[in-house]
Amino acid sequence: MNKSTLALLLAAATLAAPLHAQDTSGGSAPSDAAAADNGGWSGSGEIGFASTRGNSRSENLNAKLGLSQENELWRNNFFLNGLRSKGEVSVTDAAGNTVNRFSTTANRYDTGASVGYKLDPRSYIVGAVRYEHDDFGANLWQGTVSLGYGYIALKNQRTELSFEIGPGYKRYRPANELQIVNGSSVPVRQATQGEAVARGLANFKYRLTDNTAFEDTLLTEAGSKNKYYQNDAGLSVSMTKKMALKLGFQVRYNSDTQPGTKSTDTLTTTNLVYNF
Repeated sequence: MNKSTLALLLAAATLAAPLHAQDTSGGSAPSDAAAADNGGWSGSGEIGFASTRGNSRSENLNAKLGLSQENELWRNNFFLNGLRSKGEVSVTDAAGNTVNRFSTTANRYDTGASVGYKLDPRSYIVGAVRYEHDDFGANLWQGTVSLGYGYIALKNQRTELSFEIGPGYKRYRPANELQIVNGSSVPVRQATQGEAVARGLANFKYRLTDNTAFEDTLLTEAGSKNKYYQNDAGLSVSMTKKMALKLGFQVRYNSDTQPGTKSTDTLTTTNLVYNF
């Protein structure tokens, strides 16, 4: 486990600790009353780990932290996610022999925040920032800032549906392009790109039963050079007042990719969730 992964887990533990004793409600998340006593703040942390040894070797770790606040004036959100995976891959050494090495196969983290000021109980002005780094993705890094309008179309004890839309600006650096130089494959650094984008966000939550909930979030950042789409779907089942199991499926798409790099990435997770 590298230093960035350890720092992510320590940050999650540090933020969760002061709020441990504030949730006394049932279900998979704090009640409205508990959130109100805490200024409208609530949150959750997720972690999933898998390791194999024997005929094959692999290690996979993903961790997530989410904080949200909603009261009469504010609708705020913060997130921090990390993904790291190692596995045996076949490589060709200097002598031309094919050997198996235990190498990093995924290394990604992303973070972001949005601050929404309510104009009335349903509509709000929202400013958002997002940054992502991915050693194996279509872009090595990408960052977006935006300002827009949000609307809560539906909200009751069982269902919530909200939308956000507005203009923004995005900077990103495409992944290195592999070129053949003197018979060898050499990575060539690509120039950083920048463009205006249209940001859209749709969030849907539905509580199927008292201990089972479904959530789906669709993010779009569309520009003339690159169009980015990300959809996160999750089904969580509560085991206790604070602990839950969650099955998640994520799809990420970049329209502008380098030769040999795929436009679409998917991630399936089964995580242990702690709500606070």
